[in-house]
Amino acid sequence: MTSLDKPTEDTQADDARAVTEAALFEAFGGVRGMVETVLPGLLFVTIFTINKDLHLSAIAALAVSLLLVVVRLVMRDTVKHAFSGVFGVAFGVVFAMMTGNAKNFYLPGMLYTLGLGLAYVITTLAGVPLMGLILGPVFKENLSWRTRNPGRKKAYAKASYAWGGILLAKCAILFPLYWWADTAQLGWVLVALKIPPFLLAVWLTWVFLAKAPAPIDVFAEMEAEEKAEEERKAAQAAERGDTEAAGGRHRREA
Repeated sequence: MTSLDKPTEDTQADDARAVTEAALFEAFGGVRGMVETVLPGLLFVTIFTINKDLHLSAIAALAVSLLLVVVRLVMRDTVKHAFSGVFGVAFGVVFAMMTGNAKNFYLPGMLYTLGLGLAYVITTLAGVPLMGLILGPVFKENLSWRTRNPGRKKAYAKASYAWGGILLAKCAILFPLYWWADTAQLGWVLVALKIPPFLLAVWLTWVFLAKAPAPIDVFAEMEAEEKAEEERKAAQAAERGDTEAAGGRHRREA
């Protein structure tokens, strides 16, 4: 390696890290997505801790979730993270209202966390790590990492195991609390466990992917193939035109 090569490689590494950070920010919603995830549950447990009113707590949580969606719509921003929050809160409200048990407000989200944690582990054991399925389209590589980029497949497997382990560890704390703690205790623990495990999982994903080979941009490949095909057809057409023109000259000379 010469002294001129190292800056180039460092620049490429910095670019790869920047792309990875941007992709993770887009996929997981960034700071705003975290706020939208935490706020409804925080509002529910705060109101319930103060007055033990299930209906008021549930309505307030659902109302703030809908408000977050409206704000995104007004700002013409993506609503996928806000909508997922609305659905989660709505299921929680339905569970709590139907059973009359305020703790059931948290049950759908806990079951989702458990299922997602198992999905990360099971898909990785099956050779199709879930993190690759989530981030592949974001990196414009789709499923090319499965057969053409083993280094990235390994990184996605590590990231998926990390997410699965963190989510299952979170469930190991929450489900016992669901059975023996009261609603306020469960709610505050759940709120406290929203952001730190998430940030740890995102950071580990960034570490694994930043060290992995660059993604294969399959969209750029398809565009290049289409352009090459168009150029080939244009060359063939020009060649046929030259041949026909030459044949015409021969016939006139004859």
